[in-house]
Amino acid sequence: MENIIINGNNLTLEEVIKVSRKNYKIQLEEEAKGKILDSRKIIDDIVEKEKVVYGVTTGFGKFSEVSITQDDCKTLQRNLIISHACGFGPNFSKEVVRAIMLLRINALAKGYSGIRLETLNTLIEMLNKGVHPVIPEKGSLGASGDLAPLAHMVLPMLGEGEAEYNGEILPGKVAMEKAGIATVDLVAKEGLALINGTPVMTGVGAISLYDAVSLLKTADIACALSAEALRGIKDAYDLRLHVVRPHAGQINTAKNLLNLTEGSTFVTRQGEVRVQDAYTLRCAPQVHGASKDAINYVKERVEIEINSVTDNPIVTREGDVISGGNFHGQPMALSFDFLGIAVSELANISERRLERLINYQLNDLPPFLVKHGGLNSGFMITQYAAAALVSENKVLAHPASVDSIPSSANQEDHVSMGTIAARKSGEILKHAQRVLATEILAACQAIDFREGFTLGKGTKEAYDCVRKHIKFIENDIVMYKELDKCTELVASGELVKAVEEKVEVLY
Repeated sequence: MENIIINGNNLTLEEVIKVSRKNYKIQLEEEAKGKILDSRKIIDDIVEKEKVVYGVTTGFGKFSEVSITQDDCKTLQRNLIISHACGFGPNFSKEVVRAIMLLRINALAKGYSGIRLETLNTLIEMLNKGVHPVIPEKGSLGASGDLAPLAHMVLPMLGEGEAEYNGEILPGKVAMEKAGIATVDLVAKEGLALINGTPVMTGVGAISLYDAVSLLKTADIACALSAEALRGIKDAYDLRLHVVRPHAGQINTAKNLLNLTEGSTFVTRQGEVRVQDAYTLRCAPQVHGASKDAINYVKERVEIEINSVTDNPIVTREGDVISGGNFHGQPMALSFDFLGIAVSELANISERRLERLINYQLNDLPPFLVKHGGLNSGFMITQYAAAALVSENKVLAHPASVDSIPSSANQEDHVSMGTIAARKSGEILKHAQRVLATEILAACQAIDFREGFTLGKGTKEAYDCVRKHIKFIENDIVMYKELDKCTELVASGELVKAVEEKVEVLY
């Protein structure tokens, strides 16, 4: 497992996942070290000459009007961290914390923040040795960046707060000692460099984004299985129809559905069984495709943000220190609201296909996909549960970015709520994974009621993957266990991986 080289410029979404989820270690590029040292010299000069520079020789927020002496600079930075650690609620998962740490390191590695190299190395060492600060999920306004959660990230660096180490939650100082990492005394500008920026919202959202890309593929696989089970009309996926409305996502969805069902005798042509399918099958390219385009837009924004300087003020190569607003999370807030809406739509249409699979009034299959209906309820309540998740998603999909509450005595009078948007998108994603898993399981059950047909090249791989773990449901059983198994196939990416061994699935 090679170390991932960090320089602030070319970190990828895939590398974020390797570090956060697969525990890859990182290494600072040599050229980046020089830029960090140069940036620090500028800050040291400002402190030495007692120039008035926000966050270096002044207080923060509304206290920017208060000058701080050279002797008090260390106290200022420590006070910043301990006073700003005001988070609340459940703690972020280990993988989210690792993503947060990585993104803060990558931004600081660009050499525009004035942090000392040894301080940055402390954070890198914590990440590599698995000292994970305990960070509550709630408390960020998304401007001035993610102040409260990032303050919790820094506490163990000072020997304060709490951190997880080797699976145990410990006082920050104890965790650092056990890992053999020295704590630090922050000097001028360093506290602000560590907590002013967007790595929390971006880290949370980046993980959801990565899983959403897999979900886009899963949605097409689910639709193709339902099309097989319902003997859907493949003419609606004819590329001649889609190239005249050339949205990339729509075209890619149509290609996927054709490729997944290639060779199938379940699917039909228009007029063979019926003239038209319901929208949930017929309009899948348009609906799934719109979500693909939206999520690909978000991916472009996130890939910019993870390689950006988002703290304030920034130290330019020319020696100027400019106070601005790169900490403002609006670009991510809008993006993650968009992500949540796009993912919720995948669940919306999936739940309606599920209804079409189990409702005997809408198909020619046994009611609720069970042989002895009445004695058995079959898949009846799976649709209830899916509908509940879809309905909850509709509440969660309300944009966080349209809200703003002034803070810091109205100095910070417009905030993004981007971290809320990112957290909501993650919750929506989990719900959507469950809904799509339910559709997939129901489609496989429906397929087993039909005899004498052949599945398509891709749908057969999906069906076989499901059946390797979950058998046909003959009589009522404890249903959530089977749904849990299918949800894990979706969430882990195992289902997509099985299909992609035979068929390319575009997004």
